[in-house]
Amino acid sequence: MRTQSSILLMAVGAGVLLTAMITTNSYLATWNSPLIASWFAHGSGAIVAWMLLMVKLRPAQAAATSVPDNKPPLWSYLGGIPGALTVLLAAIAVNSPLALAGTLGLMLTGQILFGLVSDLRGWFGVIKCRFSTLDLLSVALILCGSAILIIYR
Repeated sequence: MRTQSSILLMAVGAGVLLTAMITTNSYLATWNSPLIASWFAHGSGAIVAWMLLMVKLRPAQAAATSVPDNKPPLWSYLGGIPGALTVLLAAIAVNSPLALAGTLGLMLTGQILFGLVSDLRGWFGVIKCRFSTLDLLSVALILCGSAILIIYR
Protein backbone atom coordinates (compact mmCIF):
# COMPACT_ATOMS: atom_id res chain seq x y z
CA MET A 1 0.00 0.00 0.00
CA ARG A 2 2.82 2.35 0.82
CA THR A 3 4.44 1.79 -2.58
CA GLN A 4 1.18 2.51 -4.41
CA SER A 5 0.74 5.76 -2.47
CA SER A 6 4.25 6.92 -3.33
CA ILE A 7 3.73 6.04 -7.01
CA LEU A 8 0.47 7.98 -6.99
CA LEU A 9 2.16 11.00 -5.39
CA MET A 10 4.99 10.85 -7.94
CA ALA A 11 2.47 10.67 -10.81
CA VAL A 12 0.55 13.68 -9.49
CA GLY A 13 3.81 15.57 -8.95
CA ALA A 14 4.94 14.79 -12.50
CA GLY A 15 1.62 16.04 -13.85
CA VAL A 16 1.91 19.26 -11.86
CA LEU A 17 5.48 19.79 -13.07
CA LEU A 18 4.48 19.11 -16.68
CA THR A 19 1.64 21.61 -16.49
CA ALA A 20 3.88 24.23 -14.87
CA MET A 21 6.59 23.66 -17.47
CA ILE A 22 4.20 23.96 -20.41
CA THR A 23 2.55 27.05 -18.93
CA THR A 24 5.91 28.74 -18.36
CA ASN A 25 7.18 27.69 -21.76
CA SER A 26 4.08 28.99 -23.54
CA TYR A 27 4.35 32.27 -21.64
CA LEU A 28 7.95 32.57 -22.83
CA ALA A 29 6.78 31.79 -26.36
CA THR A 30 4.37 34.74 -26.32
CA TRP A 31 7.30 37.09 -25.73
CA ASN A 32 9.69 35.38 -28.13
CA SER A 33 9.23 32.45 -30.47
CA PRO A 34 8.34 28.87 -29.48
CA LEU A 35 11.79 27.76 -30.62
CA ILE A 36 13.59 30.16 -28.28
CA ALA A 37 11.27 29.17 -25.43
CA SER A 38 12.06 25.51 -26.12
CA TRP A 39 15.79 26.20 -26.10
CA PHE A 40 15.43 28.03 -22.79
CA ALA A 41 13.48 25.16 -21.22
CA HIS A 42 15.91 22.52 -22.42
CA GLY A 43 18.97 24.59 -21.61
CA SER A 44 17.90 25.23 -18.02
CA GLY A 45 16.91 21.56 -17.66
CA ALA A 46 20.28 20.43 -18.99
CA ILE A 47 22.13 22.68 -16.55
CA VAL A 48 20.12 21.36 -13.58
CA ALA A 49 20.57 17.75 -14.75
CA TRP A 50 24.33 18.29 -15.11
CA MET A 51 24.55 19.78 -11.60
CA LEU A 52 22.57 16.87 -10.11
CA LEU A 53 24.75 14.40 -11.97
CA MET A 54 27.91 16.04 -10.63
CA VAL A 55 26.57 15.91 -7.07
CA LYS A 56 25.60 12.26 -7.44
CA LEU A 57 28.83 11.16 -9.13
CA ARG A 58 31.20 12.91 -6.73
CA PRO A 59 30.97 10.34 -3.87
CA ALA A 60 30.63 7.45 -6.30
CA GLN A 61 33.87 8.30 -8.10
CA ALA A 62 35.90 7.91 -4.93
CA ALA A 63 34.33 4.54 -4.08
CA ALA A 64 34.23 3.08 -7.59
CA THR A 65 37.20 1.00 -8.65
CA SER A 66 35.86 -0.53 -11.84
CA VAL A 67 33.17 0.62 -14.19
CA PRO A 68 30.95 -2.03 -15.82
CA ASP A 69 30.80 -1.97 -19.61
CA ASN A 70 26.99 -1.96 -19.91
CA LYS A 71 26.19 0.38 -22.77
CA PRO A 72 22.59 1.37 -23.51
CA PRO A 73 21.16 0.56 -26.93
CA LEU A 74 21.66 3.21 -29.60
CA TRP A 75 17.93 4.01 -29.89
CA SER A 76 17.89 5.16 -26.25
CA TYR A 77 19.89 8.24 -27.23
CA LEU A 78 16.98 9.45 -29.36
CA GLY A 79 14.82 10.13 -26.29
CA GLY A 80 15.61 13.84 -26.25
CA ILE A 81 14.45 14.48 -29.80
CA PRO A 82 10.75 13.65 -29.25
CA GLY A 83 10.89 15.49 -25.91
CA ALA A 84 12.24 18.62 -27.58
CA LEU A 85 9.61 18.41 -30.30
CA THR A 86 6.92 17.95 -27.65
CA VAL A 87 7.99 21.11 -25.83
CA LEU A 88 8.19 23.08 -29.08
CA LEU A 89 4.81 21.91 -30.35
CA ALA A 90 3.23 22.41 -26.92
CA ALA A 91 4.37 26.03 -26.91
CA ILE A 92 2.81 26.51 -30.33
CA ALA A 93 -0.42 24.67 -29.45
CA VAL A 94 -0.94 26.35 -26.07
CA ASN A 95 -0.88 29.76 -27.71
CA SER A 96 -3.48 28.60 -30.24
CA PRO A 97 -7.27 28.22 -29.79
CA LEU A 98 -6.61 24.68 -28.52
CA ALA A 99 -5.28 26.05 -25.19
CA LEU A 100 -3.42 24.22 -22.43
CA ALA A 101 -5.99 21.62 -21.39
CA GLY A 102 -6.70 20.44 -24.93
CA THR A 103 -2.98 20.28 -25.70
CA LEU A 104 -2.23 18.18 -22.63
CA GLY A 105 -5.16 15.86 -23.35
CA LEU A 106 -4.06 15.25 -26.91
CA MET A 107 -0.42 14.76 -25.87
CA LEU A 108 -1.45 12.18 -23.27
CA THR A 109 -3.59 10.39 -25.83
CA GLY A 110 -0.70 10.25 -28.29
CA GLN A 111 1.67 8.90 -25.66
CA ILE A 112 -0.81 6.24 -24.56
CA LEU A 113 -1.52 5.17 -28.15
CA PHE A 114 2.19 4.94 -28.96
CA GLY A 115 2.76 2.93 -25.79
CA LEU A 116 -0.05 0.54 -26.68
CA VAL A 117 1.28 0.03 -30.22
CA SER A 118 4.81 -0.46 -28.84
CA ASP A 119 3.51 -3.10 -26.43
CA LEU A 120 1.51 -4.81 -29.17
CA ARG A 121 4.45 -4.93 -31.60
CA GLY A 122 7.23 -5.46 -29.06
CA TRP A 123 9.15 -2.39 -30.17
CA PHE A 124 12.25 -1.22 -28.26
CA GLY A 125 12.73 -4.60 -26.60
CA VAL A 126 9.53 -4.60 -24.54
CA ILE A 127 7.59 -7.80 -24.00
CA LYS A 128 4.76 -8.17 -26.52
CA CYS A 129 1.28 -7.98 -25.00
CA ARG A 130 -2.22 -7.43 -26.34
CA PHE A 131 -4.59 -4.56 -25.68
CA SER A 132 -6.93 -4.97 -22.78
CA THR A 133 -10.37 -3.44 -22.52
CA LEU A 134 -9.04 -1.20 -19.76
CA ASP A 135 -6.40 0.16 -22.16
CA LEU A 136 -8.98 0.94 -24.82
CA LEU A 137 -11.33 2.42 -22.22
CA SER A 138 -8.61 4.76 -20.95
CA VAL A 139 -7.83 5.98 -24.46
CA ALA A 140 -11.53 6.50 -25.18
CA LEU A 141 -12.06 8.45 -21.94
CA ILE A 142 -9.03 10.69 -22.56
CA LEU A 143 -10.17 11.33 -26.15
CA CYS A 144 -13.69 12.18 -24.95
CA GLY A 145 -12.32 14.50 -22.28
CA SER A 146 -10.04 16.20 -24.80
CA ALA A 147 -12.93 16.61 -27.23
CA ILE A 148 -15.11 18.15 -24.51
CA LEU A 149 -12.33 20.57 -23.57
CA ILE A 150 -11.68 21.56 -27.16
CA ILE A 151 -15.31 21.88 -28.28
CA TYR A 152 -16.74 23.60 -25.19
CA ARG A 153 -13.76 25.80 -24.40
